[in-house]
Amino acid sequence: MTSDQPLRVELKTLHLTEPFRIAHGTSTERQVLRLHWGDAVGEAPFVPYYGENPEDTLRWVQGLAWQGSPVPEAGPRAGRLALDVLWHDAVGKQRGLPLWKLWELDATKLPPACRSFSIPTDLDAFAEKVRETHRQFRVLKLKLGSGNAEFDEAITAKAREAAPQATIFADANGGWSVETAAALIPKLARYDLAFVEQPLHHSGGVAAWRELRKAMPHSPLPLYADESAQNVDDARALSGLVDGVNVKLLKSGSLKEAREMIHTARVLKMRVLLGCMIESSIGVTAAAHLAPLADLVDLDGHLYVADDDYSGVKFGDAGEVLLPEGAGLGVAPS
Repeated sequence: MTSDQPLRVELKTLHLTEPFRIAHGTSTERQVLRLHWGDAVGEAPFVPYYGENPEDTLRWVQGLAWQGSPVPEAGPRAGRLALDVLWHDAVGKQRGLPLWKLWELDATKLPPACRSFSIPTDLDAFAEKVRETHRQFRVLKLKLGSGNAEFDEAITAKAREAAPQATIFADANGGWSVETAAALIPKLARYDLAFVEQPLHHSGGVAAWRELRKAMPHSPLPLYADESAQNVDDARALSGLVDGVNVKLLKSGSLKEAREMIHTARVLKMRVLLGCMIESSIGVTAAAHLAPLADLVDLDGHLYVADDDYSGVKFGDAGEVLLPEGAGLGVAPS
């Protein structure tokens, strides 16, 4: 597959609608690598805790003289992912099919989507935001790991009070120690959470998860891995220690590898949360084509972007995923 037009590469800064605070820190903007090749587009985000240099990645892609060839197996993860998304968009456009149809997935069987809330500073304002959001979205995700276990519980209590009928889960983004997690998770179970995501920092590896299971042999809430589960090998290593994994394109490195990770999770009897980073509608929509394979969709990263310049995946009145029908990614400049 070739195009007469050259590959165009740029770094784009996305500004957020408000500061987004998680255990890793607070962001007001994010950068993405944006690629254009003919009418095809690709994108990948830069996430602070991965430590990739955007300028180095830009130069790496520019040095490839890429013309539709296979994506290199080595190189910066954001560069490889942006090329992979670009290639899939080009193939889908060439065949006149959206990716989910190209993969023969059933878009009538889509899991519910959630909205995420960063760690608040004002609990009353947070409660009002939860109430307002729950009018559309039935599933809500709380960012915890504030550094204060009592405040983490207060966040959870306030959210449950504001949305008593919602499905709520918590994501600590690795912000707890084993001791804190073992003490706090039973308390959070009182608020009828669906599960807890990434309670421990990923630097502890599989050993930290084993330690948590030893400290809390019978967790009252299912446990999901995010940063600890980067790829298929990580999912296998966590078998028996976690109940589910969060699959993200940037972690997997490509759409194909993300699909393989989902398949592996199913074989291992794990549930699948399909996630994203804070990125534009290009990257989020690319992930959304995998939605029929997931149990739950956490694809709202573009909704935090004040200057999102593309449109793609949307959500219905009940928060349901609405996959695009356009060829390839199905995104368009907005």
